[in-house]
Amino acid sequence: MSLQAVFFDFDGVLTPDRTGTLTTCRYLARATGIPLDRWRAAFEPHRAALLRGEASRDATWSQVCEAVGCEVPRELLLRAFESTPLDPAMFAFANALARQRKVGIVTDNPKDRMDAVRRTLWLDRVFAPIVVSAEEGCGKDHPALFERALARAGVAAPEAAFVDNTRENVETARAVGMHAIFYDDEKRDLGALARELLSLGAG
Repeated sequence: MSLQAVFFDFDGVLTPDRTGTLTTCRYLARATGIPLDRWRAAFEPHRAALLRGEASRDATWSQVCEAVGCEVPRELLLRAFESTPLDPAMFAFANALARQRKVGIVTDNPKDRMDAVRRTLWLDRVFAPIVVSAEEGCGKDHPALFERALARAGVAAPEAAFVDNTRENVETARAVGMHAIFYDDEKRDLGALARELLSLGAG
């Protein structure tokens, strides 16, 4: 067997930060002097709806600002999105895989953040398809997100692998028939991941 496609989660796998909320709030905390915990608490009531595309940033940003007690320009939020770091070794690994097979992203993320990240980090040069929960109306807790990723890549589930740092998401991918690998974002053992993909036919 040879894998025809490998899909990566974004935050915590391709990036060193476990979640996009952490990346965004850390930047805003440093830029404004408002503590990180206050930013995270302000984002939390809106997080799930933004991830599923059920709310817009226009509708929620004023409430976030009210919660932190400061009117923060949206431009600063954009800068926070653009501050997202990639894990250089993981990105290089994905780029190498893309020379031989399809490499995509399946992520739970707000649309505005992923639009900024795709543009800033030039993700579309390596990854296709990039399937974003907010654009699909469902997250990685739903089989439909993976089924749409497979359809857009033009591969069957047994021909694809998915890598994620959340075990529940790994189980959902397995339920649709994909090979799925849990990636520990604290250990970040890229060698072990490469060996597991090789055993699945990614060599």
